[in-house]
Amino acid sequence: MLPRLIKLRGMALDLLFPRWCVGCGGEGSFLCQSCQRSLPRIEPPFCPRCGKPHAGGQLCSSCVEWSAAIDGIRSPFRFEGVVREAVHQLKYRNLRALAPLLSELLHDYILANRVPGEVLVPVPLHRKRLRERGYNQSRLLAEGLGRLSNLPVVADCLVRQKDNPPQARTATVEERRDNVVGVFACRDDRLRGKQVLLIDDVATSGATLDACAEVLKASGVVSVWALTFAREI
Repeated sequence: MLPRLIKLRGMALDLLFPRWCVGCGGEGSFLCQSCQRSLPRIEPPFCPRCGKPHAGGQLCSSCVEWSAAIDGIRSPFRFEGVVREAVHQLKYRNLRALAPLLSELLHDYILANRVPGEVLVPVPLHRKRLRERGYNQSRLLAEGLGRLSNLPVVADCLVRQKDNPPQARTATVEERRDNVVGVFACRDDRLRGKQVLLIDDVATSGATLDACAEVLKASGVVSVWALTFAREI
């Protein structure tokens, strides 16, 4: 009975608030099948650590010089075009209803590409920014992926203890890394001995993900990989 009521509720909402594709504007879905097929995918070969396209599949020059705590970053899509618009609609335009579809695309990716992890941990927002936005888009993605993959989500262990300026305001990789020093902390040791899969919307320099990985490993986590919906190339 309950699934039927949920389906009827969804149909009623679709009638009252029609879904429009964020790519082409067509009615019926937040991301129509045509736009999904044309999404800019990241295909091998790519750097095994940062996940950026790289000939030969060897470590890129940036990662050779990077003493990273993160074991690897994977992203199905380039952060451009329709992908950029979808992330912006989810992150800044309160289109939280888009999160389940993006989570499905993440799930499709991990079914086809092995990414280590036994527990999902979303990159946290500072409580001030969470109050302003009303939700954490990374947590929405993690919860959607958790339901599809049957992986547990731990969203209250890794915390952002410092309200640092957005990474988009920094100009260089060095500035991005400096900007996240001391920002994250683990509240307890629940994740000790686990393989963590960090979830976020976009990877840029990887500095935020690496800062998370550093504190997670300091608390006893065995490995930390990151899965983001998009990757800035």
